[in-house]
Amino acid sequence: MTYTRPSWAYSLPAALLLMAPFDIIASLAMDIYLPVVPSMPGILNTSASVIQLTLSGYMIVLGAGQIIFGPISDRVGRRPVLILGAILFAAASVGAACASTAGIFVLCRLLQASGASAVLVATFATVRDVYADREEGAVIYSAFGAILSFVPALGPIAGAVIADRFGWRAIFVLLALLALAATINATARWHETRPFASANARRSISPIFASFAFWVYTLAFSAVMGTFFVFFSTAPRVLIGHAGYSELGFSLAFATVAGVMIATTRFARIFVGTWSIAGCVTRGMLLLLCGAAFLAFGQIFGSPSFASFLLPVWIMAVGIVFAASVTANGALAKFGDMAGSAVAFYFCIQSVIVSIVGTLSVTILDGDSAWPLVTYSTTMAVLVLIAQILLKRHEPTAR
Repeated sequence: MTYTRPSWAYSLPAALLLMAPFDIIASLAMDIYLPVVPSMPGILNTSASVIQLTLSGYMIVLGAGQIIFGPISDRVGRRPVLILGAILFAAASVGAACASTAGIFVLCRLLQASGASAVLVATFATVRDVYADREEGAVIYSAFGAILSFVPALGPIAGAVIADRFGWRAIFVLLALLALAATINATARWHETRPFASANARRSISPIFASFAFWVYTLAFSAVMGTFFVFFSTAPRVLIGHAGYSELGFSLAFATVAGVMIATTRFARIFVGTWSIAGCVTRGMLLLLCGAAFLAFGQIFGSPSFASFLLPVWIMAVGIVFAASVTANGALAKFGDMAGSAVAFYFCIQSVIVSIVGTLSVTILDGDSAWPLVTYSTTMAVLVLIAQILLKRHEPTAR
């Protein structure tokens, strides 16, 4: 279906400066908190499983909330969803900073995730509205991929330093201030981008779920995001708990993985143009399998260390960038007139898979070892490769 594409007067750098802060705060809320995760059960007088809920629950709500906010953004627009979501994120961050019990802290984390889900769906829908089928779109998706790398590089380091100097509550105060700054900027400069044809239309979401390509590329996104989720869920326990890293040492070691991702992202446009969407996903899954094999070898024949745990994850990090740079284009290509809903279900399904399957991997298997990461990455990569074969048979023209 054709529709009128709204104008977006900003240059590409200006648009990135406007949109990127919302992607950053949604990701930073997860990563900056990691260095204090091992100490939070004692601080709030609760169990490690409850604190794990502040990670997995954040992921669940981050995805599930988009089922609500995506269709709303198709009806009322991207701008109001973005601004109200950012305000909710800021308020919940303040609440988390003031929490004195585990129940209140968990509740604030879930509300924080609700706000993050709103700003993410509005941001990605805006990208789809304005830059679909344009070269700038690939640049923006690559930039957001770089943020996925850059935030984990600096987030845990910043969290460790802030917690050491000012206490863990200052982490959430910082998140609130960043969200407020981004909101003030967006209130003044963020123009509505919702396609005019979708403003008064009620569309069935069934074409989204009927698209085999949507499912294949959403599954691929789940594979790489889940790999990262299981990694950062187990890394503090492996490196701090067993390898003897300090909180700052862990953050620096963690940052090396993000550094590999940043370096790989610099070449995103080249490998996307050379290998196509399907080729990038295939290579990403093969690298996940390769990294998982080395992790298993290190787990069986060695002890937790930089070489046995982090170096294999470097290989997986390259695979994450290969796949994550293209899965959105593959999944959302056919849904320009209902981008908000398509983005919502893309993120929601990914988040549900990651949070449920990833959390089960961490809790059922030995979360103090590499086995959850090996199991998740291997299983998901194999499923994606099989799905790609079926997609090629189902849609021979699929790229």
